[in-house]
Amino acid sequence: MKITDIQVRNYRNYASAEVRLGGGVNLFVGDNAQGKTNLLESVRLASVGRSARTPRWQELIKWGEQEALVRVRVVRQVGGDEISVRLGKAKAFFVNGLPLSRMGELMGVLRTVLFSPDELRIVKDGPGERRRFMDIAVCQLSRAYFYTLTRYNKALAQRNRLLKNAPTDAAVEVWDMQLAREGARVIKTRRGFVARLAELARGIHRDLSGGEELELSYEGVEGEAVEDIGRNLLAELKKSRSRDRAFGLTHVGPQRDDLAIVADGADIRAFGSQGQQRTAALSLKLAETELFGETSGEYPVLLLDDVLSELDEKRQAKLLERIKAYQTIVTCTGLTAQVREQLGEVTEFRVTGGEIAPVR
Repeated sequence: MKITDIQVRNYRNYASAEVRLGGGVNLFVGDNAQGKTNLLESVRLASVGRSARTPRWQELIKWGEQEALVRVRVVRQVGGDEISVRLGKAKAFFVNGLPLSRMGELMGVLRTVLFSPDELRIVKDGPGERRRFMDIAVCQLSRAYFYTLTRYNKALAQRNRLLKNAPTDAAVEVWDMQLAREGARVIKTRRGFVARLAELARGIHRDLSGGEELELSYEGVEGEAVEDIGRNLLAELKKSRSRDRAFGLTHVGPQRDDLAIVADGADIRAFGSQGQQRTAALSLKLAETELFGETSGEYPVLLLDDVLSELDEKRQAKLLERIKAYQTIVTCTGLTAQVREQLGEVTEFRVTGGEIAPVR
């Protein structure tokens, strides 16, 4: 899977820009606040339907304009697609000119893996960041999971409303059944994803860290089969109902689960150094890239936003060697001669004030 063209109009600080990418490493160089990250954000928007920087899509429209456009062309081993995102009075997505009626239809059309300095939050921040990481990754691999997660979230919202307003438990019990059924599928799928991710991340992390052992595990309601997880989750919901009613909030289920990240026996979510946390986050992202490749037969597009400056020379070298296997979009303010030599042949662009020019 590769991107051939990116076009943006009235997007962030871009009035109009169009870029034709190379099949390997694509390097976007420029000073800060020139638009490099904005371009990566537009690609991610076309991939997963949301910005990695803001939940308010109206902020993506250039100041003073009424509408914005993002268009990304993708090719695969067989065939290709054109994704369009139109932002105006509403947010609309199109694939090959046809409007998408459901966001799930976008999942998997363009798979991307994003790594930026903000992605350190996956390790050091609360469980919500790790759940978001898992869900975005799995949704790109499985539209069925996207719809299951959507059904679960709707059922959860309904149960929470009833916890606050229903005079008896009878109505809540009805939603407990649906929550347990859909929640079990979410947990089962996430746990399988984490198991496969852990195998890949272990070797990558050992290489990046110089021998440190990384362990990943899913923290949630136990059970092997979906039916077992569902029974256990239903029992936990019943046990927690008095507390839930007191707070008007559901305290058990996938919305409370977490991804455990342990390095050499220490829980680095709480006790890791910044270097350990950064290396673990990078290992997770590279493992995600490999997992996409194994699952679909095609690597995703890797988006690296200003991360080279965050790594020491050793980890830089390890990362640069790995990204040569993928189509990668890299943003940076500049490169040393050593890094340029390690990268080898690249397609390079200069970004200045919302304008992009190829470097010949």
